[in-house]
Amino acid sequence: MAQLQKSIEKRNALVKATIHLVNNNGFHATPMSKIAKMASVSPATIYLYFDNKQDLVNKVYIEVKAAFTAYAFKNYNTDIPVAEGFEIIWKRIADFKLKEVQEAMFLAQCDNTPMIDETSRQEGLKHLQPLLDLWERGKQEGIIKPLSPYLLYAYSINPLSFLMVMQQRGVFQLNQDHLEDAYRAAWDSIKK
Repeated sequence: MAQLQKSIEKRNALVKATIHLVNNNGFHATPMSKIAKMASVSPATIYLYFDNKQDLVNKVYIEVKAAFTAYAFKNYNTDIPVAEGFEIIWKRIADFKLKEVQEAMFLAQCDNTPMIDETSRQEGLKHLQPLLDLWERGKQEGIIKPLSPYLLYAYSINPLSFLMVMQQRGVFQLNQDHLEDAYRAAWDSIKK
């Protein structure tokens, strides 16, 4: 049992080190040796858990995406009206991006890199299915503009990443009023 716990701790340390180093140095300036050093494991230990750097980054991406979506959809159920459902999901996403900044920044980096393979990207997309289904229901009910899910995401969810980065840099401090304004702007951008 102690051995299993130690194994889980090593893997978690590798995941945490990967997120930290990728956020601070980018994918290409994050060699496996640096990840191992930060995680306080030997470089050979990484290969007990991951095939190579590509496998490591893809698996970390899927894990973080799963945690993100579990958080985002925690209080959502499909029986509620579209507008209320979108507000719940949007505010949970905002909360995640502002509280779990390292993980949110890692996901933002992953969304803009070829390091994530298409299989992992599709797996990550599956985690967003409740939001995509909500938008589809909203389109059918004539509540949401008949736009591509990519456009809906770009206008309503992606601005949160920008706000998160601005807050991280100390340029703009989000308060509750700002979040309400941002939510209303997001909703106004996609509602019919």
